[in-house]
Amino acid sequence: MDPETVREHFDRIGRFRVLVIGRSNAGKTTLLQRVCNTTELPEVFNAKGEQTNNGQRGDHEIDNELIFRSNQRFVFHDSRGFESGSVSELELMKKFIADRATKKQLAERVHAIWFCIPMDESHRTILAPEEKFFKECNTEHVPVIVLLTKADAMKGQAIGQLRDEGLPIKEAMLGAGSLATQILSEVSTKIRNQLSKCLYPPKNYLSMSGMNNEAADCEPLIRCTTNALDEVELQKLVVSAQQVNFELNIEWAVG
Repeated sequence: MDPETVREHFDRIGRFRVLVIGRSNAGKTTLLQRVCNTTELPEVFNAKGEQTNNGQRGDHEIDNELIFRSNQRFVFHDSRGFESGSVSELELMKKFIADRATKKQLAERVHAIWFCIPMDESHRTILAPEEKFFKECNTEHVPVIVLLTKADAMKGQAIGQLRDEGLPIKEAMLGAGSLATQILSEVSTKIRNQLSKCLYPPKNYLSMSGMNNEAADCEPLIRCTTNALDEVELQKLVVSAQQVNFELNIEWAVG
């Protein structure tokens, strides 16, 4: 099947909408830039479809749409202010998800939630407001994927640990890779165990590293998101939105 035929097949479906949740230093913007293959900031549109200032803030900012010129098949919503633990912010988010998760029109729904937890702050993996989200926010109709961002920060932690144990810097750097993998696994297990006890646990987990590299591979995120979706049409929608692996488009178009 030629590329143009595949694009025409997916053009009939629409855009994939993602709610991105996470602390201000969780690497959300960089992640979205890699997904959309750009270094530019997104254009921001309010609920009326009017373009707003990128830096403009407001009480209902979660309703704003973030769209990158490089890939307008994705629409993002950002839950800024969530980490403060504000009751009003959590209520706004709960209302947004409740409204958007059950929209009749497929294009208007929020199709997935990417919940970013930065691993460079692994000493405080889950903050109280974050755990409260999984305890109180009904996400039965939309899959939540926890993204362990900045996972490559574990290598620095591993080097520090080996240095504290008395290893010379050269040996510490050589042994840091395997120790970093072990530390990440332990932190990931701790997070999974904590969130699995909540009323609305995540659908899946994924470690993300190297996102500061413009050539970073986002295919695992696309596949993880696709697998977390229950409806075939939504799976086709996220595949059509991505531009990191065209063979994936062909795979789904043929399937």
